[in-house]
Amino acid sequence: METPARDPQLWRMAKARARFKSHLFTYITVNLLLWTIWALTDRNFSPLPWPVWSTLFWGIGVAIQGFTTYGNMERGQLSEREYERLLRRRSNQL
Repeated sequence: METPARDPQLWRMAKARARFKSHLFTYITVNLLLWTIWALTDRNFSPLPWPVWSTLFWGIGVAIQGFTTYGNMERGQLSEREYERLLRRRSNQL
């Protein structure tokens, strides 16, 4: 069977979304494991739980990846939207 031709932009978006979902699953799984280890061990050494650092900083990275994947923050898309806006402005002036 022959594979149908793919739209390159949609294929790129699908791969980015699959990567993000995989990264999010890994983030949640690893952080659940770290928080479980912390909860089952002695917590008297510090007032701040040590897993908070991985959750916070890795979470910032996951959030940025999510915004760029689903928030249309890619430079190419921003350029396309700006170009279309300029075309509309130009056609309204004519």
